Amino acid sequence: MKLSEELICRGFQAETTIKDLTNLDERKSKKFYWGADPSADSLTIGNLAALMMCACFVRHGYKPYLLVGGATGQIGDPKETGERDLKTLEEVDHNKACIKKQMESIVSPDGAANTKDDGNAENDNWELTTVDNYDWFKNINYLDFLRTVGKAFSMTQLLDRKFIQNRIGEGGSGISYAEFSYTLIQGYDFWHLYKEYGIDLQICGADQYGNASSGIHLINKFENAEADVWSTPLVIDPATGRKFGKSEGNAIWLAPTDNGQGNYTSVFDFYQFWLNQTDESVEYLLKIYTIYNKEEIESILAEHREHPEQRIAQKALAKGVTEVVHGRTSAKAAITLTEILFGGKKLGVLSEGEIEEIALLLPTIKLDEDRTQISLVDALLETELVTSKTEARTMIKQGAISVNGEKVTDENYMIMSLSILKRGKNKFALVR
Repeated sequence: MKLSEELICRGFQAETTIKDLTNLDERKSKKFYWGADPSADSLTIGNLAALMMCACFVRHGYKPYLLVGGATGQIGDPKETGERDLKTLEEVDHNKACIKKQMESIVSPDGAANTKDDGNAENDNWELTTVDNYDWFKNINYLDFLRTVGKAFSMTQLLDRKFIQNRIGEGGSGISYAEFSYTLIQGYDFWHLYKEYGIDLQICGADQYGNASSGIHLINKFENAEADVWSTPLVIDPATGRKFGKSEGNAIWLAPTDNGQGNYTSVFDFYQFWLNQTDESVEYLLKIYTIYNKEEIESILAEHREHPEQRIAQKALAKGVTEVVHGRTSAKAAITLTEILFGGKKLGVLSEGEIEEIALLLPTIKLDEDRTQISLVDALLETELVTSKTEARTMIKQGAISVNGEKVTDENYMIMSLSILKRGKNKFALVR
């Protein structure tokens, strides 16, 4: 399957300047860039959709340039509803470091862009380049910027942008000059990357199409050259009808642990999110969020339709996305833990390797020669399922605690062997 065919098959097409989509297959310059602003210390699955599209381009021989918006992150990408809160420079630096790692881990030879053993040796070696727009904006003189970039745009052009109209039209919240100028900064990024690296293609989410087009305008005007934008539709949560993302309050984060701002989703909860998708949603999500090819997806769905009670498609989706974001070992551990907690699999049949894998996902206490047993109260406190011994005793008395699937109401209960502790519906810990 060619790139143009795969993009359409997976639903990775919204607005684009490319009239003949097959031009993507034979494009002379196979370089693109995609950018994300460090507005939080983790990306979300909304960002992941765009990264999966990046990986699709890479699998077809394109060289990726990933931009971390150290400069644009200090301004804030305009929302349709109101001004963003400005981040401190320390926050921006912290967030940059965190999301850079996530971007690189997904669009990498070991991530979703993996092309090894695909039968095309030309795809097996490529370089990932990460850039930060603060590196070129930190030395730009404001007057020089206005004389070049500012003079290149008319107010009519800028006021025509949909997000500007929403902000300044009737009932709008207004917009600061800083956010109003954001599109000029992003446009300059594209122009700079064209001059520095020869990049003539920007890929983005549909909400960034207007900002990306500003770069095309500058490249046309100052370089007398052509450039293109390819955008993908924003992914909508099939259950709520809202887009996936932090601004919607329904974020599923890519970070598995807390980087300092509380923006994380544990590997187990991440896996469960995908596992609990509806039959109506699963085909749509399989195409976007996994690297299964068309034939594999069709096979998964056919088997699912024959045995819907087995939730075959949801299991394939959860496994595929978790492998992309967190790796095969973590995905395997999440599957094993799910089978133990909800599928009737017994702890006693686990190998030592499987126990080690599960211990990576749960707060864990290890018994040894010096401590051969531990009270349930102490175990709950040490694994932070409770904040105090008083709370632990209260939870036990109320029947909110179980050990290996059995409710325990004895506050003197002792644990002496491999056990999974559960508080409420979805808080777990391991004693091994």
